[in-house]
Amino acid sequence: MELELIVNKRKAIVKEVKREGNIITLSVDDVLYEVDIVKVRSQEFSILHHGRSFNIEVIETAKPKHYNVNSLYFRFDVEVIDNESRYRQNRMQGGNIQADNTIRSPMPGKVVKVFVKPGDHVEAGQPLIVLSAMKMESEFKAGSRGIVREVPVKEGDTVDNNQLLVVIDDEQEG
Repeated sequence: MELELIVNKRKAIVKEVKREGNIITLSVDDVLYEVDIVKVRSQEFSILHHGRSFNIEVIETAKPKHYNVNSLYFRFDVEVIDNESRYRQNRMQGGNIQADNTIRSPMPGKVVKVFVKPGDHVEAGQPLIVLSAMKMESEFKAGSRGIVREVPVKEGDTVDNNQLLVVIDDEQEG
């Protein structure tokens, strides 16, 4: 499992490499840590690392995937950036306008509507495709003017995370 975390405005990539009972080997930005983690109470964890003990309290905030993490002396603001949180963020921004000309599924879902076909001319902000995931529908829009080169999916298709949905070629002005 791999997660992207923002800890006090610092981005980190955390991967679970191995787990044997309470002993977990983690990679944090490609540096390995072996820790012994035990859940003490609903929001409290005891962590042993190189003979040092840390008690950590993890408190969910009102924002999804945001946590306050407290130790005896420190407090950290932690945000989990995964496909679900990216999807939610895009939904809250009122649609997915892609900066580049390739649109990919942010998570597994189902194609609800396809508005374009290869050869169509599109304008920036024009709806291209609607994807249903997590009981919500997201409309993906063109980031710039162009010509649709490829639409490898059709309405009703089930798509995987990061699956190609639409490719647009820049339209040459002149």
